[in-house]
Amino acid sequence: MANLHHFRVPALLVSGLAVVAAAACQGGSDTKTSTETSTTQAAMDSAGTGATPVALRTGNAEAGRDVYRNETFGDEGFWTDAVRMPQGMKAAKLTVLDALKAGVSFDVDAMPADLKAAFASELKTDHSPAKAPKLNDPATLDALVKANAVIGMVPKGGKVGVTCALCHAITDKSMYELTGKGTIGKRIDGPTPHGLNVGKLLATAANSRALFPTLQLQQPDGSTIGRAPKGLTAKSTEAEVDAYLSNPKFYPVGTFDDSPDGNGNSVHITPFFRQDLAAPYGSSGQNDQLDDFNNTVYTALFDQSNLLSPGGRQFMHALGAAGGDSIVAGYAKVLAATGVTGYPFVTAHLQGKAGDPPTPTGKRVDEQKLRDLNAYVSSLQAPKGVVRNAAQVASGRALFIAQNCTACHNTNQGVAVQAKLVPMKVIWPGYAPKVLAQRQAPLTPIQNAPGTFDDKMVVVDASPGGGMRGNALPLLLDLARKPVFLHDDSVHSLDELLNPKRGKTAPHPFYAVTPAERTALVAYLNSLDTDSK
Repeated sequence: MANLHHFRVPALLVSGLAVVAAAACQGGSDTKTSTETSTTQAAMDSAGTGATPVALRTGNAEAGRDVYRNETFGDEGFWTDAVRMPQGMKAAKLTVLDALKAGVSFDVDAMPADLKAAFASELKTDHSPAKAPKLNDPATLDALVKANAVIGMVPKGGKVGVTCALCHAITDKSMYELTGKGTIGKRIDGPTPHGLNVGKLLATAANSRALFPTLQLQQPDGSTIGRAPKGLTAKSTEAEVDAYLSNPKFYPVGTFDDSPDGNGNSVHITPFFRQDLAAPYGSSGQNDQLDDFNNTVYTALFDQSNLLSPGGRQFMHALGAAGGDSIVAGYAKVLAATGVTGYPFVTAHLQGKAGDPPTPTGKRVDEQKLRDLNAYVSSLQAPKGVVRNAAQVASGRALFIAQNCTACHNTNQGVAVQAKLVPMKVIWPGYAPKVLAQRQAPLTPIQNAPGTFDDKMVVVDASPGGGMRGNALPLLLDLARKPVFLHDDSVHSLDELLNPKRGKTAPHPFYAVTPAERTALVAYLNSLDTDSK
């Protein structure tokens, strides 16, 4: 035990549309800043009890299930008339097998009976066109979209929209699983589909240029922020945009770029179960209320053309100043060049002040549906933890407690995490950002550090609501299925996350020194669920 450094700060939780990372142990510098010390002390009351976040404004969970699975708030106009996703799928002759390879999930209960019977037979073959004609026929995928059997892609009046379920649902794999990718079975809402290749799906669209605000763009001085070495511009071709989106080195599998800031900062998709335990919301904790976060998704991400509305322009200016104005100007040129008209498409009410958390674009979708959605995602239960070696789990739990890991994390995962943010300098001792532009208070300066760990927070952080630039505490749930850790997918296993070889100044440098200790802690973390005490 002597080789294990204490847990002092949390692993990273990124949403949004954002991600759970795992817990880990401290192995960084022994020198503490005053901020680091005060943060550690403030966390000391979390052991076993958690903390109560701002109460969710909830409605009817059953109604919320329909919102989760089927409500588009009009975004089918954006995805069909602007991005032209269904047209691109048809032009690419996308098949069910192609969709499975991209990590898409299919609802077996929504399948037409004839297709279900055909799949039951064809999935037992080698999947060749000769032996599996339906699986290889693009018309089959089109039929499944129309039947609302493609999870998250919802038919609406001859168009196709996107719902929460696309990125926040899996299946029980009862009919089929393409290992590490897509599945066919009964819906399970909430868990992250870690094999979902969002970038590849977006690249399939006929007009992926319409996603301009969430692409990695070239700044006016020629610089760019993100994984790709070169940024895109308003003049970039469809092929250039598709090359960026479909390259997993630039847009990793299991991630989604949920910030219209022109930075290439896709983050690992967060699970959406037990959200009553998870506040604050968003990768940077920018929202105290879940419905405010979800409203931003519907009004600024699922219909990015709304950023060109008066309120959307004001929002982009407030966040990015001249940079935000530049993105808006470039986006207007892109939509004009690609013949997109009739926008914005989202059905929302003019309400509040643009830039405020409840109404970032000066609009809000149906309030009752937002509250019903709150109720549903709070009712969704996390998957059971995985126990392969009970003795190792017990050893890991004892280590977790003895080394004061509970200074930040609960052993009882059925209680709320602390509704707080951990400063960037604490979660990443090597954080040394360069200020790129100043913003009016309470917003912090736009600033960037080398690497990808802070790219999500260069522009978007909690400062509009008076918060700091930092990360929220995670839910330590469903970790056994998780293939990568930290919001930028920079760590590829729990053992790697806990390994001191990553260095004292790396993001989240909290380590267990010996292999045996890491094995025990990994076993314990993988075992956690809301019944863990």
